[in-house]
Amino acid sequence: MAEKQTASATLTALIVDDEKLARDELAFLLSSFPQLEITGAANNGLEAVDFIENNEPDIVFMDVQMPGLDGLEAVRTLMEKRAKLPHFIFATAHDQYAVDAFEVNAVDYLLKPIDKKRLAVSIERAQKLIEARQGPDRMEQLLAQIENRVQSRTKLLVKNNNRMFLVDANDMICAKIVDGTITMISTYIEGESNYKTIEELQSSLDPASFWRPHRSYLVNMNKIKEVVPWFKSTYQLRMSDKRQTEIPVSRAQTKRLRELFKL
Repeated sequence: MAEKQTASATLTALIVDDEKLARDELAFLLSSFPQLEITGAANNGLEAVDFIENNEPDIVFMDVQMPGLDGLEAVRTLMEKRAKLPHFIFATAHDQYAVDAFEVNAVDYLLKPIDKKRLAVSIERAQKLIEARQGPDRMEQLLAQIENRVQSRTKLLVKNNNRMFLVDANDMICAKIVDGTITMISTYIEGESNYKTIEELQSSLDPASFWRPHRSYLVNMNKIKEVVPWFKSTYQLRMSDKRQTEIPVSRAQTKRLRELFKL
């Protein structure tokens, strides 16, 4: 009887992250929690949706920023399918979503590198909700908060001919960095960005729309006009600006390109 109670008290968990090192590090941390059993790992949102639908884990440790279907889109997909939702604990290396906005009972939000003590708090919170049979009914509220946070950062500063223009982020087509200077191309204007690094610029934008196909470039995936096959199984992206700027896709990002566009 005791063994049966112990087994029933075990919580199943799924780890979702596009970086293997991050998955391995989190799995190592979670190995210290005997009440958890890691039943799977996924490296993108599509795999996560499939696993959750078929296995119904209790807790999902979900990375926010992933190529293709990111963590938030994966949750929305599950909601649209009316699937049984697990308790999501989001994890990300960026804090642009404002950590305090996600201190809600149904889910938690962790910053990478993940602190073990903070992780313990998250697990305890999820465990209490599960024991109380409270479903993750505040997921819609969380997603609304995230979207509001992203939408609040819609303006980008572009310097052109000693003038400073505000550009809507949705109108940004691409950006590149050369010798420490970021040049941004938008639908209506081209100029110098006030951001110092591509990473900094990317962190201020919606990860569902902006992607780094190359270490020196950032593109708006909604502004890609054509995917052009290039040498030795590589690709270039032809953008929708007037000059049809061509952006190289690094070999490291070619796999992600195929995932994004089902090549």
